[in-house]
Order: sequence, then C-alpha cells, then structure tokens
Amino acid sequence: MPKGAIEDRISKSLTQWEKEFLGRGSVLVKTDLLRNMVIVVLHGVLTPAEQELAKTREGLLSVKRLRQDLVESGITQLNALMGEITGATVQSFFTDVSTRTGERVMVFMLDREIA
Repeated sequence: MPKGAIEDRISKSLTQWEKEFLGRGSVLVKTDLLRNMVIVVLHGVLTPAEQELAKTREGLLSVKRLRQDLVESGITQLNALMGEITGATVQSFFTDVSTRTGERVMVFMLDREIA
C-alpha cells in the first residue's frame, strides 16, 4: 500500500476510534510516516468546557491529566489499530495535548520502518 494511503487510513481510523471510544472525534487529523514513526496531529480535540477550564493553571493541568488518562486507557486498541494498518508492532507511544491550540500529537514508534 502506498505511503499516502497508509497515512489516510490511519487518520480515518483514529477519527473513528475517537468517536467510538471518547465520544467525539477531532475536527481534522493529519498523519505522517517517518522512518519507524507514525506522527499524528489531531486538531480540535478539546470541548468548549475544557477550553474554558484550561484558562487557569489548575484547570490546564486537570484537562491535560484527564485527556492523557483517557487516551492511555485505550492504548491496547490504538496499538492493535496501528498493527492492523501498518503490519508493524508498536514499541512505544507518546502523546500530549495543547490546551492553548486544542491540538493533540500522538507518536507511535514501530518495530520497523514503514513505506
């Protein structure tokens, strides 16, 4: 499968996973394959209430912690999704959310290069 097709399939699959697992999907998802990394940027992940809460230091930390815990609770599904699409095994996973821009970054480190 061409690199662009893999990236597109990952973006669509992650959007579907968000809707099913988290209850709502991102506004825009962009995936890039680089060597053995799958880098995903998800735009519009925060709800209006989370954006308001994140205006204080305590609220910001609360939103980040909750979002981290939610995604980590679905890591088994995410790893399986990456394995199904890429044919590789996820070795490690990193994620963070910007409470300023409402973007989430996910990085999946695979056991081999893709595309």
